[in-house]
Amino acid sequence: IKRNSIFTNVLMRPDNTVWWEGMDGPVPESGIDWKGEPWTPAKGEPGANPNSRFTAPVSQCPCVSPKFEDPQGVPISAILFGGRRTRVAPLIYQSFDWQHGVFVGSQMASERTAAQYGKQGEVRRDPMAMLPFAGYNMGDYLGHWLNMGRRISDPPKIFHVNWFRTGPDGKFLWPGFGENLRALLWAIERSKGGGEAIETPVGYVPASGGLDTTGLDLPPEILEELLEIDREDWAAEVELQKAHFERLGARLPREIGEEHQALAKRLGL
Repeated sequence: IKRNSIFTNVLMRPDNTVWWEGMDGPVPESGIDWKGEPWTPAKGEPGANPNSRFTAPVSQCPCVSPKFEDPQGVPISAILFGGRRTRVAPLIYQSFDWQHGVFVGSQMASERTAAQYGKQGEVRRDPMAMLPFAGYNMGDYLGHWLNMGRRISDPPKIFHVNWFRTGPDGKFLWPGFGENLRALLWAIERSKGGGEAIETPVGYVPASGGLDTTGLDLPPEILEELLEIDREDWAAEVELQKAHFERLGARLPREIGEEHQALAKRLGL
């Protein structure tokens, strides 16, 4: 990010470096705030907006695959969807099959943060994280996914991840960052036909010992909570999903409705 990068909604310090609220180190004595106005701490308001971010060319990422732009493409073994939920969604789970995986992506949800304007904590549905980018009806978009699955001889396995479950104290249960690889390794093993899993009403979750927690200071009861499927939480989730799908109206593919009903049945609703 030292070059060719765009920073938005940050404070610019006098030396042309950037500052996020809450960043480690001393607070700058002055700068240009996210609104382009002169700023000092005495101004009494944040210098950077909570929705601060940067964007940089993927070619500058040191771990990008050398085949990233290979016109021949590369095989895709797994697709991961992710939501930001303090409860409900486990750390990681796998769909039963392609159609169920499309359903999992179709009701993907996150609780609003400062990065999404609106009431914080409110559940925001964003199918496949594509709602702001799809140029046509989302029902038809889901139909396209279903059609692609019928055309692929060996479709990728579909997973859902949630790094953001919290405990009663509001703190994250999972350490996140580089430790997320532990969950991804399970997904890789599952894509190869291995990986220990148990079947739940929402999909397959890692079995006891399925995730490698070697060297990770994570009590067994916390890991159990991270993978828990709480029936009451999911009963409420089914109702929220229903309202979401009703907004898509008659364009909602029949298969998605069937998967929604099947989930309710597996939960005993």
